Amino acid sequence: MQGCVATGRGGVGLPSLACPTLPQGKRRPSWLWMPTTASHGKQHEMKYCTSLQNKCMLLGERFGRHATRSTLLLLQNYSRSTVMSRLEMSGQFQQPVLESSRDYLTRACHNASIKKRVLSRVECFLSSDPINSGWLKPRRWENFTSLESACVQPEYKLPIRTRADCKAEQYEITGSPLNPSDVPAEAVRIGDTNETSPWWQEFPRRWTIVLLCFFAFLLCNMDRVNMSIAILPMSSEFSWNPATVGLIQSSFFWGYLLTQILGGIWADRFGGKVVLGFGVVWWSLATILTPLAAKIGLPCLLTMRAFMGIGEGVAMPAMNNILSKWIPVSERSRSLALVYSGMYLGSVTGLGLSPLLISKFGWPSVFYAFGSLGSVWFALWQSKAHSSPDDDPELSKAEKRHILGGGTFKEPVTSIPWRRILSKAPVWALIISHFCHNWGTFILLTWMPTYYNQVLKFNLTESGLLCVLPWLTMAVFANIGGWIADTLVQRGVSITNVRKIMQSIGFLGPALFLTLLSKVQTPAMAVLCMACSQGSDAFSQSGLYSNHQDIGPRYAGVLLGLSNTAGVLAGVFGTAATGYILQKGSWDSVFKVAVALYIVGTVVWNVFSTGERVLE
Repeated sequence: MQGCVATGRGGVGLPSLACPTLPQGKRRPSWLWMPTTASHGKQHEMKYCTSLQNKCMLLGERFGRHATRSTLLLLQNYSRSTVMSRLEMSGQFQQPVLESSRDYLTRACHNASIKKRVLSRVECFLSSDPINSGWLKPRRWENFTSLESACVQPEYKLPIRTRADCKAEQYEITGSPLNPSDVPAEAVRIGDTNETSPWWQEFPRRWTIVLLCFFAFLLCNMDRVNMSIAILPMSSEFSWNPATVGLIQSSFFWGYLLTQILGGIWADRFGGKVVLGFGVVWWSLATILTPLAAKIGLPCLLTMRAFMGIGEGVAMPAMNNILSKWIPVSERSRSLALVYSGMYLGSVTGLGLSPLLISKFGWPSVFYAFGSLGSVWFALWQSKAHSSPDDDPELSKAEKRHILGGGTFKEPVTSIPWRRILSKAPVWALIISHFCHNWGTFILLTWMPTYYNQVLKFNLTESGLLCVLPWLTMAVFANIGGWIADTLVQRGVSITNVRKIMQSIGFLGPALFLTLLSKVQTPAMAVLCMACSQGSDAFSQSGLYSNHQDIGPRYAGVLLGLSNTAGVLAGVFGTAATGYILQKGSWDSVFKVAVALYIVGTVVWNVFSTGERVLE
């Protein structure tokens, strides 16, 4: 029996695979490829059977990372056919066997013994295409009709496998699987393998940005609310009266108001990564230095709290800027809802951990512990975050196309068109609606412990525990609202209608439950109404809080700075006005003012807001 034997230089090679003799009149089998390795590991040779009279051709090919060019050399007797005669004269294929842009994985059939059966055909698939996810099968030699067609063209076969797949109808092929340790490394692997990357490397880069923003806002509210707990032992130690305590609490808003618009301008001009990173480092340092400032004196403490407000004031505009570049509109609501839920969970975490730290380590420990977490976040932010997808060298092309949605990146703004911004009705709808929304929200969050204690007759411990409930409710319903809003957008509902629907729930829901709150008779029902009010309020994250990126993504930071300035002013004036109303009237009057502003906000929002871009 004549056969082909695959060998390497110097007698070193892989086990041979014989080509059996064909009975008279039978067709030759398909190409049977055998990879071999040279002793120097630089040149690989392949032999294949073309006839039954020991007509073997040696195909020498140099492998680097890619297959380049193949040369056909005559070894022994060659076929007298026209095609083979031409090949004898030319000695070379005119085209590469396979495209040079592809990597290939060759495999050897190891320890194979072939038992003769009725002759049919043998097909071996020895190369995989990792780019196009297909198997390559050489064409039959007898199908070549010309020299030009003698080039082996790939034929795709599915499914993908990681080792040679042999289909034998003529011969039974048995043997042990390929053991990589028994074969030289050069013959086992050529080029790259299509290995699966770890899940953390495949995690979308845009959602890495979202999660980092989530933890930034978690730290933001942890550092903000810790003073509301620590102020109790601090006032005892430094003999502060209630007026001084109120002054310390309000000093935070001095700096917070100052950097709302400035933070938006900086973010739109220099990028959200730089500004948000600056904000976290700034307020973390101010938190750590708070105990030292308190021991120096009251003026120093007030200054430090204002400095902390400066850092936290840039957080929301910077976050809005960076997400406007990273998140496509179909994922905008859920991403913003997740980030803002970090604020709510930060309040829960701060209110829960602060008493434990104070009881064990004293009140300064709260500021040291919470402030030091900012350095951990900043290290991750610097290594993982980028202001826009265009700045991220590790971003995949597929994810970049998904983010852009057929659009292109805009250059950072160099100047703010204030006249054009303030001339747009949707911008004023944002500002007015934000004011109406925050009036009711700040009243509930600021005066809730007092309401529980004075009206529902809960003790201070019960009041503190129940204060956590609205924050948890808002965190849950904010994410539910985000998923609902994005689902509506993906199903073809216009962005304008989605924003109006979600914000109407965020306005009318609290108005309804605050109206019911003045009529309930039991504490349980009152707590339920308060929780439902805050839960429906959280739908605003998919309404007005998402609209800045809709109407002007390039100026998203400035727009949020404008509207949030109005929102902070509503919190300041609303909190003060509530105290004045309670001196002259009752809680029913407080709730009626909030309900009236919710209704005004609903009308303004549904008449003047839009989900279309109005600022280019």
